[in-house]
Formats: sequence, structure tokens, C-alpha cells
Amino acid sequence: MLFYSSILKKLKAQQQYITEFKDMDFSPNSKLYISESRNLSALDSIEQTARRDTETVIVNKFEDRAYNRVRYTLVSYVVHDSTVALCAHPRLGVVDDIVFHPLARASLDEAAWLAKAVAADIGSRFQVPVFLYAAAHPTGKALDTIRRELNYYRPNFMGNQWAGWTTAETLPERPNEGPNQVSRARGIAMIGARPWVALYNIPIMSTDVSAARRIARMVSARGGGLPTVQTLGLVHGEDSTEIACMLLEPNQVGADRVQSRVEMLAAEEGLDVEKGYFTDFSPEMIVEKYMNLISANRD
Repeated sequence: MLFYSSILKKLKAQQQYITEFKDMDFSPNSKLYISESRNLSALDSIEQTARRDTETVIVNKFEDRAYNRVRYTLVSYVVHDSTVALCAHPRLGVVDDIVFHPLARASLDEAAWLAKAVAADIGSRFQVPVFLYAAAHPTGKALDTIRRELNYYRPNFMGNQWAGWTTAETLPERPNEGPNQVSRARGIAMIGARPWVALYNIPIMSTDVSAARRIARMVSARGGGLPTVQTLGLVHGEDSTEIACMLLEPNQVGADRVQSRVEMLAAEEGLDVEKGYFTDFSPEMIVEKYMNLISANRD
């Protein structure tokens, strides 16, 4: 619990520092991805820590027990999108990914500065290897490229499950922050900064994960499908699978287009598809909810 809550405190402290240092009005959104949604005491610790700061609010909590994964959307004065039992979603660490998105008048450079500051603190204070990506990386290295180098997408338990970092304790590549040694209890963290990314999941009414993976690949840009779309075909619960989609430029290739492509490919496989769902609010809704919650806290 100390690990979770201390990281949350650090995120909030960095947000407040940037606000005072820049002396400007911009809105921060932070998404913290935790690969431990079944650890209720840890989640309670995170939520209690967030509530201690009246200027930081949890505007959304997306919990998926099937993936053993939970995401908190925190908003203060800057933007970040952030996040070890078995689970059906890929992960490399307990705090798997923290990503900072500029909202309102915040800039990508400010988000990158914040990401690098948080990464340096997590790496040194908790001795967790941290890999930077996108605008926070010196050369803009993409998140999916780093993940492939570390075998993030390859299940390491029973063919379709992930059990955290299970390979060598010494990393094959030096992280940007923290040690080269990996603690199996904490794993690795990815921290980046980039423009807003929409996450959209589409349920497939089948337990055939091989079919889900075929569909996912054909939908993705990497597989020759839709540009700026990244996908995963995953087991989701006991009676279904899911196409988890990352829309890197949602204003150009949106959820409706992805939904139609998945439905078409699933029909060719003889599978039924449900309407997909976003796992978070839009940037505009996040800013609005933040302002409303802050106003309510001050009354």
C-alpha cells in the first residue's frame, strides 16, 4: 500500500509544483494504471490519499476485474494519463503505465517535463526501472516499440494470462530511470507524455481468443488495418473475449469506424459483437467534471 499511495502523493506534488512555478491556468489530467484491481486495501489507500488534497479529484475510476486492472483518472492543474496477481491484460509492473496528456491550455512540453520529473523520483525513491516514451523520451520512442522489446504483448502463463515480470532479473536494456535490476514484486513502469488517446473496447461473444487476436490484428495499423489504431485481442471473463483498442488520433479515426471494422471481420468468423465502450470520459468532460468537483469541495 505504501508503494501505491506514495506514488500518488508524488504525482500530486509534481502537479502542484508545476502550477506554482508556471503561474498559469491550465488543467492536468492524470491516469494511473494499477495491475491489481482485486487488492481492495491497496485501492482504498490510493483513494484516501487522493481525497486528502482538495485541489486534486478522482473524476473517474474504471475497474475491470477480468483484467485485474484499474485506472484512476485524476485531475489537478496539469494532465497525466496514468497505471501482481495473474490477469488477462498485459503488464510489466504493478504500476504499469503513467501517461500525461495536456488538457485545456497545458502544452505537451509541460506534460513531458512532468513525466520526466515523476519518472526520476519513482526510479530513485522506489528503485523501480522506468522507461520513458513518446514526448518524454529523448528521441520520442513509441510505447508499443518499448513494450515489444520487453515482450509485453506475449502471455507468460497458460497461453493467455500474464503474471508480471517473470524473465531475467537484469534488464536487457538500460532503463531511462531507476536500476537495471527488476524486483518481481514491483516490476517495471512506463511513463510518457503525448496528446490525448481514446481507449475503446469491443466485446466479442466468443471464448475463441485466437479468433479475437486475428480480428485485432486486421483492425490495427500494424496489421494493415486502420491507421493510428492499436489493438489487442484478449480473454475477458469466462464467456467472452474483447478487442481492446487504442485510438491514437481519435478525431481522425474514431470509435464508430473501428466498431464497423470489428463487426465486419467478426461476421466473417461467424461471431457476434456487442457495442463497444470507452473506458474514460472525453477531455472536455474531464475538465468539466474537475471544475464541478473542485467547486463542490470548496463550498
